[in-house]
Amino acid sequence: MLFEPFQIKNVRFANRILRSSMGGRTAYYDGTVSPAWVHFEKRFAKGGVAGIISPTISVNEQRQSPLEYPSLHDDRFVGPLRDAVREIKASGPNKDPCRYIVQIGDTGAHTHTSLRSQDADRVSASAVFDFQYGYQNSSRAMTIAEIQQTVREFAEAAHRVVEAGCDGIEVTASKGYLIHQFLNPLTNRRTDNYGGSVDNRFQLLEDIVKAVREAVGPDFLFGVRMSAKDFNCLPPNLRFPLIWPPPPWRDWSGNDLAESTHYARKLEQLGVDYLHIDSGFGFPNPKGSPGSFPEEAIGITQNAYRFLGAKAKARATVFNLSKLVPAAVRKRWYGLFWRFEPAANADFAAAIRRVVGIPVIGNGGFQDLDVIEGALTAKKCDMIAIARPLLANPDLLDQFAHANTPQRPCSFCSLCCASTAVLPLGCYDVRRFESQELMMNQVLAWCSPNAPFCVKDGKKPDKGQNTETMQ
Repeated sequence: MLFEPFQIKNVRFANRILRSSMGGRTAYYDGTVSPAWVHFEKRFAKGGVAGIISPTISVNEQRQSPLEYPSLHDDRFVGPLRDAVREIKASGPNKDPCRYIVQIGDTGAHTHTSLRSQDADRVSASAVFDFQYGYQNSSRAMTIAEIQQTVREFAEAAHRVVEAGCDGIEVTASKGYLIHQFLNPLTNRRTDNYGGSVDNRFQLLEDIVKAVREAVGPDFLFGVRMSAKDFNCLPPNLRFPLIWPPPPWRDWSGNDLAESTHYARKLEQLGVDYLHIDSGFGFPNPKGSPGSFPEEAIGITQNAYRFLGAKAKARATVFNLSKLVPAAVRKRWYGLFWRFEPAANADFAAAIRRVVGIPVIGNGGFQDLDVIEGALTAKKCDMIAIARPLLANPDLLDQFAHANTPQRPCSFCSLCCASTAVLPLGCYDVRRFESQELMMNQVLAWCSPNAPFCVKDGKKPDKGQNTETMQ
């Protein structure tokens, strides 16, 4: 089924594989897409994926995090994005063009990078202390006026997506970002219309969905990425609301399938065209990015932004002190919570798919052909979204023609996605390369149109061969 075409609404996809949301430091600092960004995205289109879901593009002018990610908070971004998307879509080898779906979002209090500390990076559903995520010492509850402004920002950004000639839009209500902070019962302790009951916690997402649909029109493809189960306890974290009385014990674990299936049905009723399913709360987390703990990358990121506040400094200090523990003991401890699981969220996607009549996209732990085919033929999901394995092997679909597993598979170490707040995006698992130099070469190849290296192995092309023909 992998290579069978599929249609959602009026958009036809050449096969069942999407490049999932992924990006890192390839836009200009103001959020304008750059030649480096276009070059990065084109590699996936050339590899034959049916569509690309953009990195999370910020709708808010102040919370542009991570830095050097695209933004859509102003009309000036439309022209460059239109030109870029046109070039990306034309790069695919399939009869049907590579579709481009823009994912929009707002990090809220999980904003983890900034040039300087600012109050705008504290906003959330409620006042919460969260040691692992966000650089501010604590979040603060948004006012009603701020909530209404956020809804307008999503709608305005959605309209710009249409103006840019994209094929669809996806609102991220997962990853622990702002909308997710309202959905999660532990981080939303409000007592107004935006908190308390399951439906009240859904109110912000409902307002955004209605505003986005009005902005893009009835015929434009519109999806929502959501977490099927929050797993608030993973990774282990010190997180608690700064409000008395404390939440009931059930709320500490976050939403489960009972709540997420309820939300899924409501989203379908609101006119959403598809659902993109992952799990976990916060980015990165061991359920949303199944694999080993990206220790090196987490350390680099935490130390790079320790200057932003007392909590950020304390977090980096605790991490640095943990290096005093023998490496074998640390890895065993982290391994209790971070591990790879094939098709990690496929069963969650299946549970959502059973209660809705719209297509469902599965995400997390897909690399082997038999695993992908198994999830599709079992009707656990309708399409598969892949990020890290495609970064490791942009020619993954071509390799499936003669192998079940790519020759140099992704190790799911998550060093790539955990590094993007500081470093350019690429594969940082040196074990996959003949040398560290070749690893660094392929990072340059991913991020620069002029780098004379191959994104597959970091080597220079043979005489008469160019990097454009070398995946």
